[in-house]
Amino acid sequence: MAILSDKTIKEYLEEGKIVIDPLKDEQQIQPSSVDMRLGDEFKVFKVIRKPYIDPKDEEDIAEYMESSTVPEGEAFIIHPNEFALATTQEYVKVPDDLVARVEGRSSMGRLGVTMHVTAGYVDPGFEGRITLEISNIGAMPVALYPGQRVCQLVFETMTTPAELPYGHPKRNSKYMKQLKPESSRVKLDYELKK
Repeated sequence: MAILSDKTIKEYLEEGKIVIDPLKDEQQIQPSSVDMRLGDEFKVFKVIRKPYIDPKDEEDIAEYMESSTVPEGEAFIIHPNEFALATTQEYVKVPDDLVARVEGRSSMGRLGVTMHVTAGYVDPGFEGRITLEISNIGAMPVALYPGQRVCQLVFETMTTPAELPYGHPKRNSKYMKQLKPESSRVKLDYELKK
């Protein structure tokens, strides 16, 4: 497996093999990644009177979250120890023979803000806006602005194209073609349905 260079990323974008829409300007393309911008929709957990979240519970996890849209020019403030879901502004299509990884930008990390908790991996065949699992592990609240470059997407080659890529009818692709932050759909996992 090899990481794609800026030259190859540009070629694949021109060919339509990789789709990143909109790609505002070529400055988003870094030597081995593409900077991704923050969308304007967020989801945060409500304070509820429940001792814990049970993935097997019939109640939808989405009911524990509230959505908000940040008006243009304003910021979303993420407080210390707070967690929020958001998406990139860019809609991404990953071909069947590549994988992508979401990596935080060091400028955000130096503020104590992480862009993914565990879901930094984008499967071959994925199509949609990338979900960001944002956490503030710092001591101060941080303002996040829609349109701000907050993470980067790194593309890697695979030994062969995936036989059953994400989105294949035989796959349980719960987040295919997502356009906004989606709450966890863990209760749809086959091992929890038993």
